[in-house]
Amino acid sequence: MSTYDSRIDFQQELRIMGQAARKAARKLALLQGTSKSRCIEAMAESLFDSSSQVLEANEKDLAAAREKGLSQAMIDRLTLTTERIEEMVKGMRVLCGLPEPVGKVESTWIRPNDLKINKVRVPIGVIGIIYESRPNVTADAAGLCMKAGNAVFLRGGSESINSNIAIASALREGLCCCDMPKDAVQLVPWTEREAVNEMLKMKEYIDLIIPRGGEGLIKAVVENSHIPVIKHYKGVCHIYVDAKADIQMASRIVENAKCQRPGVCNAVETLLIHKDIADEFAPKIAEQLTEKGVELRGDQGFCRLAPSAKPAREDDWGAEFLDLILAVRVVDSIEQAIEHIADYGSGHSEAIITESKTAASLFTESVDSAAVYVNASTRFTDGGQFGMGAEIGISTDRIHARGPMGIDELTTYKYVIKGSGQIRA
Repeated sequence: MSTYDSRIDFQQELRIMGQAARKAARKLALLQGTSKSRCIEAMAESLFDSSSQVLEANEKDLAAAREKGLSQAMIDRLTLTTERIEEMVKGMRVLCGLPEPVGKVESTWIRPNDLKINKVRVPIGVIGIIYESRPNVTADAAGLCMKAGNAVFLRGGSESINSNIAIASALREGLCCCDMPKDAVQLVPWTEREAVNEMLKMKEYIDLIIPRGGEGLIKAVVENSHIPVIKHYKGVCHIYVDAKADIQMASRIVENAKCQRPGVCNAVETLLIHKDIADEFAPKIAEQLTEKGVELRGDQGFCRLAPSAKPAREDDWGAEFLDLILAVRVVDSIEQAIEHIADYGSGHSEAIITESKTAASLFTESVDSAAVYVNASTRFTDGGQFGMGAEIGISTDRIHARGPMGIDELTTYKYVIKGSGQIRA
């Protein structure tokens, strides 16, 4: 993070940007679906045409990352290639074919006085996205917000500043080509923390903040924002293997949920095993996961059955490892498993493996998370896997949006009431 530049009046500069975004949002709200699709296509085409400039800017970010000694995982997240840019372009074009979310009438009813009340989906307005590392979020967020009729106010991480500026510039050029205000896509070009602090105070210009990144970023945004925030907290996901589970099915699901891509928020982090099946299942899954390079951290019951496991510490139970590490506990009952999830879970995704309809029903009704699975991997908590197209993130909130946030979750609603001269007595 660069040091604060006292020569920049962040408050004044950001509020000028905010006013322009608000004005653009009003125009976007009136666009029909076909017009929005043309704009998204123009943005995608402009991004594709600007590939060389984007790659050149990305190389500057990568050089700085190497000089700072950032991890290889971080460098991989920062890296753009021709193929990754093409994926970004493809993702934006997919949005054009999705159903139009704005203007959808969710429900209609007629009152005894003949007033006809319609509940209609409308854009939220201006959405602020604060994110880290991955420069592809710049294009993804802009496309999603455009599809839902919103202007977007972007603030990426300092490590990807050059890439983000190049991508946003291409997207704004595309907007100009379809006769739309380029200020529908705004990127904060400063890396100073003060710029974020001022952005979080702009409640008259920004309607919603969505942070995407590590737990530290999200906590900082929540603590400092004057604007409503939809939180995408960590994914401490659980799988509970019930006494009546199919052993082979449970083995496949646990391996997939932990090993297929361990560094994502919907990977399983804690495995709970019913005591009645532990003698058979625990040694088998321990051997299977160890062969895949997974470090197992278990309670006393699991370590007795799987000597290769390390004793778990208390802070392992609530940890989002994002790595080939799995905490494992043997529980006495399904009720104890549910209680463990309530105590340590983050409200993201949980699964039960069972052949019992009674157990499945109790689990799905009792576990309070955004996604609850029966006999399936937690790795499916994803906008694309849910058939929603792209997503802005996975919300662990309970209000407005929960789980994968697609274009529908980037809208709100209003009531349109049609009368014929009615007045209230």
